Amino acid sequence: MPRELELLDESPAVKSYEILDYKEGNSFYFLKIKAELVDGSVLYIREFVSENEYNHSFQWQKDEKLIIRWDNAPHHKYVETFPHHKHVGSKDNVQLSEEISLEDVLMVIEKKLVG
Repeated sequence: MPRELELLDESPAVKSYEILDYKEGNSFYFLKIKAELVDGSVLYIREFVSENEYNHSFQWQKDEKLIIRWDNAPHHKYVETFPHHKHVGSKDNVQLSEEISLEDVLMVIEKKLVG
């Protein structure tokens, strides 16, 4: 079982989750998950992990409105933590991001939702 599923199972902020897509090869996996959180918000998780590459997007939203999206798409070169960055409240509000894993993101969400 991928570590991401263990993190979701153990998180007090996660009410339930659904695996939307999963592909695995000899040296990679791709994972897409929709997680329902305890306050009614949703976390969409997308990760591609291989020996040489790690691409991620974690989008937290409520009522279809963006709260925060963390990703590492290489399109905001001015951000100190390039390619890692986050969009807070809107796609245009780009900020640096130290959170680069699902574990990091869940810690931020847990602090806000369960203290």
